[in-house]
Amino acid sequence: MASGAATAALVLAGGVIPAHGAPTVDPSTPGGHYQQQMVQALADSLGISDAAAVRRLDSQAAQQKTLRKVRSSGVDPRGAFFDSKGKLTVNVADARAARHVEGAGLKARIARHTAGELDGIKHELDKAAGQRMPTGVQGWGVDPASNKVVIQVRDRSTAAGQAFLEKAAPYGSAVTVQNTDSTAVTTAGTIYPGSRMDYDNHYCSVGFGARNSSGDQVLVTAGHCVENLPDLYYDGSHFAKGTSSRFKHGRDSVDMGLASVDSDTTIAAQIGTWNNGSNIAVKGSQRAAVGSDVCKSGATSYWTCGSIKSYNYSVTYSDPGQPDTLVTHLGLSNTCDLGGDSGGAWVSGNQGQGMTSGGRTDNSCNGVYGRGTSYFQPLDDALKYYGLRLNTA
Repeated sequence: MASGAATAALVLAGGVIPAHGAPTVDPSTPGGHYQQQMVQALADSLGISDAAAVRRLDSQAAQQKTLRKVRSSGVDPRGAFFDSKGKLTVNVADARAARHVEGAGLKARIARHTAGELDGIKHELDKAAGQRMPTGVQGWGVDPASNKVVIQVRDRSTAAGQAFLEKAAPYGSAVTVQNTDSTAVTTAGTIYPGSRMDYDNHYCSVGFGARNSSGDQVLVTAGHCVENLPDLYYDGSHFAKGTSSRFKHGRDSVDMGLASVDSDTTIAAQIGTWNNGSNIAVKGSQRAAVGSDVCKSGATSYWTCGSIKSYNYSVTYSDPGQPDTLVTHLGLSNTCDLGGDSGGAWVSGNQGQGMTSGGRTDNSCNGVYGRGTSYFQPLDDALKYYGLRLNTA
């Protein structure tokens, strides 16, 4: 999804310009250590009270802290997910591991397939897709809740799609195939008044600011937003230039990229919420577990919330006028997004999660209540790959 205004503000030579005119955060407002607009957005999205939203965020944070502790004892966090009751559940291989997890206060489930086995199957399917683009197959990834690799198919009649499914068939119960009527596309949009990050007659949304090893400031964004290393404009003024992208239409890609930020510009360590309260301060980039609540900011669908469904997800994008493109290592969510949101920032609590990559053509967003199928480039992967230090508040 090319697009998605995500940072709270750009600090230009003339001073601070708040994103979308959002007011300054008052730390004394309700919501504890979470900013009130994050709490309100989640509460509205889930149909619960603000107090219940705070308890939900606190519970998720505490359980994930416990997960990090048991990870040091050999528990594989890739098999962890929040169930429908908000309990962090960990898929384990045997009763001994289950006792260890339960002793720490988490829920354990002895699973038929290990996280390593499922990731191995996913890796083999990625290799098959890299050798022959699986036209008709929308996406595939590990779903820890079902303990399977789930393949989404929109057209079973293509030879390439059938060949891909034949590659998956020998894995038996470890793989399930689901039908979908929609197409996955990156969210590039046409320029219109108020777009956040303009380039080459398109727009994306501003992502996260970071520093490289030399101390230079860079913009971390979706790779397809800077595929051709364009000049980037904010509110009509040049503020950055694309310098690196791992995305290329028609090729096996990863949707991460960078832009060098002009010396008189700073990317604030906050995320704009498009008049849904004040900006969200970003404190870090700790990856949230599957099932965690998450919100994203974008120039088209604005501020929307949902939950994380999977990581290491693969998608075949079918953008109009472009060859199909395989993109791997994405996050999957039911947060709604639209064309023009790409590059926009995702946050869970106060931890940055990623940048919008794409979504399905049947998404229909309605403020924070909208639901859809969306894909994001995990922030921690991009920071690690490029050796960056995130700007934090």
